Amino acid sequence: MARRAYAGIASEQRQADRRQRLLQAALELFTSTGYRQTKIVQICAAAGVSTRNFYEEFAGKEQVLLTLHDLINATALDRVTEALTTLDSHDVVTRITVLLDAFVSAVTADPRLPRLNYVEAVGVSEDLERQHQEWVTRWADFIESEAQHAAAHGVAPTRDYRLTAIALVGAITGLLREWQSHQPPWPVADIAAEIRALMLAAILRASA
Repeated sequence: MARRAYAGIASEQRQADRRQRLLQAALELFTSTGYRQTKIVQICAAAGVSTRNFYEEFAGKEQVLLTLHDLINATALDRVTEALTTLDSHDVVTRITVLLDAFVSAVTADPRLPRLNYVEAVGVSEDLERQHQEWVTRWADFIESEAQHAAAHGVAPTRDYRLTAIALVGAITGLLREWQSHQPPWPVADIAAEIRALMLAAILRASA
């Protein structure tokens, strides 16, 4: 039996719309007022949603932050993975350039995204730290896989790239944190060029 509709909108759609409004309101408040200073009633007011409806979607404010943090990383990884499917070149410079362009465009399209991920979500709780480490591992896996791909095709040294990948994740995080906080903002092209130069230097260097 079809769910009852209100004003022509199915209940599932209304629920999805409420959830999206809450996430958007939280993103704005967490990155302007600050996560710790933001109250749930402020999120609800900005989203035009009752507190009862809030708790139908989220257990609390921290779950909203976890959801946003996960969504930002997942969206960026989806963009990079999609870009990877278009590549038929084994040239390391070409591959890294294409993949980084996809990543940087995803995370800098809105300066609130790196602020939430690399500033507001830091040190909040054990759950946030655990999720952050899971994403560090996933991004390091991706970078390591690309480095091994380059090595397998003779365009990079054959060696263990695990520590290199972890170091690059840290460097990229630091550059994006600096990008969102610097006034005036660094040009996105400069940030992308610096990340690209770091990755190429790290992957193409000879074994220690």
